[in-house]
Amino acid sequence: MERAREGIGLLLRLVLGMVFLVAAADKLGNPELFARNIANYRLVPLELVNVLAIVLPWLELMVGLMLLAGLRVQAAAMVAAGLLVVFTVALVSALVRGLDIHCGCFSQTATERIGWERVLHDIALLVAALVLVVWTPQRWGVEQYIRR
Repeated sequence: MERAREGIGLLLRLVLGMVFLVAAADKLGNPELFARNIANYRLVPLELVNVLAIVLPWLELMVGLMLLAGLRVQAAAMVAAGLLVVFTVALVSALVRGLDIHCGCFSQTATERIGWERVLHDIALLVAALVLVVWTPQRWGVEQYIRR
């Protein structure tokens, strides 16, 4: 049972880590476009848009790298869960208000629009992050070697 738990934890950690890494990559390369995508949600003051466009991708990158490396997995999963809650609330808010905007989730140049399937995708990722918070895998990560 413990092996299965560790295996599931590893799989969730790697999938979630890759998702955050991929999400960060394009945003880091296109901060202006990401800023426009943030502004389109009409949730934050314009003064904060550029700050968020710079800070969020670096936060996603750090979370992704920590999860992939198996370093402070529980803390990284908590940050991932917090980000996913914010992203999900932003998506639902935009959908309820009838906005037809680019998601801004991954590729900033793609044409993916917001939709309920994106909300379900984010909820699934949120569940994975919460599982990692509760069920933190102890093996197959950098941290197991640091503890020795």
